[in-house]
Amino acid sequence: MTSKLVSAQEAIALVHDDDVVIVSGFGTVGVPDELIASLAARHEAGHGPSGLTLLWGGGPGDAKERGVNRLARPGLVRRAIGGHWGMVPRMAEMALREEFEAYNFPLGVISRMYRDMAAGLPGHLSKVGLGTFVDPRQQGCKVNARTTEDLVELVTLAGEEQLYFRCPKPDVAFIRASYADADGNLSMEREALPQDVLPIATAVKNAGGIVIAQVETICEAGSIPPRQVQVPGILVDCVVVAQPALHPQTFGTAYSPALAGAIRVPLQLRQAAELDVRKVIARRAAFELLPNAVVNLGIGMPEGVATVAAEEQLLQYLTLTAESGVIGGQPLSAQDFGTSLNAVAHLDTNAQFDLYDGGGLDLAVLGLAECDPQGNVNVSRFGPKLAGAGGFINITQNSRTVVFAGTFTASGLEVEVADGALRILREGRVRKFVERLEQITFSGTYAARQGRKVLYVTERCVMRLTPEGLEITEIAPGVDLERDILAHMAFRPIVRALRPMDPRLFRREPMGLKDDLLSIRLDDRITWLPERNQLLLNFQGLKLASAQDAQAIQAAVEAQCQAIGHKVVAVVNYDGFEIFEPALDAYARVVEHMTRHHYASVTRYSTSAFLRAKLGQAIRERGLAPHIFETPQEATAALAKATP
Repeated sequence: MTSKLVSAQEAIALVHDDDVVIVSGFGTVGVPDELIASLAARHEAGHGPSGLTLLWGGGPGDAKERGVNRLARPGLVRRAIGGHWGMVPRMAEMALREEFEAYNFPLGVISRMYRDMAAGLPGHLSKVGLGTFVDPRQQGCKVNARTTEDLVELVTLAGEEQLYFRCPKPDVAFIRASYADADGNLSMEREALPQDVLPIATAVKNAGGIVIAQVETICEAGSIPPRQVQVPGILVDCVVVAQPALHPQTFGTAYSPALAGAIRVPLQLRQAAELDVRKVIARRAAFELLPNAVVNLGIGMPEGVATVAAEEQLLQYLTLTAESGVIGGQPLSAQDFGTSLNAVAHLDTNAQFDLYDGGGLDLAVLGLAECDPQGNVNVSRFGPKLAGAGGFINITQNSRTVVFAGTFTASGLEVEVADGALRILREGRVRKFVERLEQITFSGTYAARQGRKVLYVTERCVMRLTPEGLEITEIAPGVDLERDILAHMAFRPIVRALRPMDPRLFRREPMGLKDDLLSIRLDDRITWLPERNQLLLNFQGLKLASAQDAQAIQAAVEAQCQAIGHKVVAVVNYDGFEIFEPALDAYARVVEHMTRHHYASVTRYSTSAFLRAKLGQAIRERGLAPHIFETPQEATAALAKATP
C-alpha cells in the first residue's frame, strides 16, 4: 500500500485552518485516538491548524483526557457541534467559558444528518427536539452567548411543525476500522460497534474532502471478503496504522472478542442488589416492563432495572438496546457503555435511531435530574456542567412509554427501607422538582399533546404526566404527603386519588414480577368504565394456543357483560398478543359471538402489522368489521366518531 498508507503526521498535515472535521466514536467506543492525538500534537508544536469546526455525535472521549478532550487547546477550535458532551468535559468547559462557538444537537439528529450530508442535502428535517432547548423558540441548540448563528429553523410541512438542521460542508473525516487492504477497503471485525463510519466517509468524500482512517492492521488487496467491507476503498484517502495504546476497542477494554460479537460468553448472574433507595426505584420502574418489549435503559439508576429484571427472571422476555446500535444481549456500562455481551445484532447508529425515532421502543427508562410543573425534564445542563443531550431527546420523545427514575431529592439523602415501608432519615439538600428549569431536555407539554405515557418514579412517590401537569398517583408506605413530598417541591402537583406503592418494593424477597407480567388473570384484564359505557379488554402479552384458551376468554368477558346487563362499547388492546393456528378459528368465533350479542361497538388496536393482518382476516371471514388500528389514539378517535 504505497498510495494510501501514510504516517499519522503525514495524514494530519492534510488538515488545514478553518476545516470542518467530523470525528467518529461513541463515547469510549471506537475512538480514532491516534489521529486525534496527532492533531493535538501538531497544534501544540505550533504547526497548526487553527480555527477548526468539529462535529461529533457520541462524545468520543473518556471523560478525562483522551479522545476529543485532547483537542481542548486555545485557538485550535473555532466551533464545535456535538451530540453528547459528558465524555468530553475539557471541551465542555471551554464551551462554557465561551472560548469557541458551541452547539448541542441531539445525537440521533447528528447520526442521521451524516446520511443527509452524504446524499448532498443541505439540511436534516426532524420533529426531534420540538419544545426543548433544541427548538429555536428556546435556545436553538446554542450553548453560549458567543454562538449567534442560527443552525436550527422551525418550519411547517403538511401542517406539522418540524425542525430543520443545517448541515455543514465537511472537509475531513477521522474514522477507524480494524483492517485495511492495499486498496483502502475497511472492515470492522474487531470493533465493538459499526457506528456511522460509512455515511461519514461518504459525506466527506462527496463534499470533496479527505477521509482518514485509523486501523489496527494492513492486509493484501482483495483479502477482505466483500460482505465484510464496511467502507469501500473508493471513499478512503489515507490509512494510518495506529499504535495499540491509541487503538483500544473501548477505553475500558483493550480487546474482547465478545464485544466484537465474535463469540458468545456465559453471562454472569447479576448479584441481587441490596435493598436500598436505588433498588426501590428500579423495582418500581420494572413494573412497566412488558413481555417481548424493546427497551432502552439509560446510564446510572436506570441500569438497575436490568438487575431487577434478572432477579425476577424476566431478561429472557425482553430485548435490551442501546442508542449506539446494539440489539439484545447484556448492555455494559461505565467505560464500555454502548457495547453489549451476546448481542443479536450490531446496527449502524443511524439505523438504530431510525428504529427509535419511528416508534420502535416500547419502554425507555432514563434518569430524573430536574423536573418542573409541566413535567419537563432537564438532564443536559446544570450551571457549570454541560452534559449534553446525547440520545435522550430522540429516545424520550418517541418511546411508547417513558419512565424517569431518580431520587426525590439529591445530595445527602438518607432513607431506611424496612418492613414494607420507607422512612426518610435525612432529606437531600437539593430539590429536583423546581419551578423553572435551566434547560428543557424533555418536553412534557409536547409529550402530553402526543398522548405519551410518562411516569416519574422516585423512592417515595410516583407521578404521571397529564395535560394539566404532574399528578401524584402513588405514595410509599411510611411517607407523609405533606411532610415528605409537598414540602420539598417548589410547586404543588395535582393530587386526586392516591394509592400506596406496592409493598413488595420495600421487602427483601423477590417480588414475583414474572407471574405478574406473564400470568395476569383474565378477570384482571377486564375493566368496566360505567360513566363511558366502555369495556376495556387488555389482551397485551396474552398467548392463545388452543380452542380452550379462546373459550376461556369468552367465558370471562361474557360474565362481565352479563353482570352489566346491556351492550357495551369495547376497546381491545392486542399489543404483544399472540395467537397460534389451533386457536385462530375458535377465537374468531368468540369475536363474532361477543360482537353480535354484547358489543354496541368495538375498536381494536395492535402495533404488530402481522397480527393485524392475521386476526383481521379471521374476523373478516366472519362478516365483521375487520379493521385493527395501529395505536390506541387511532382506536379511540375512531370510537369517538362511531359512538353517538
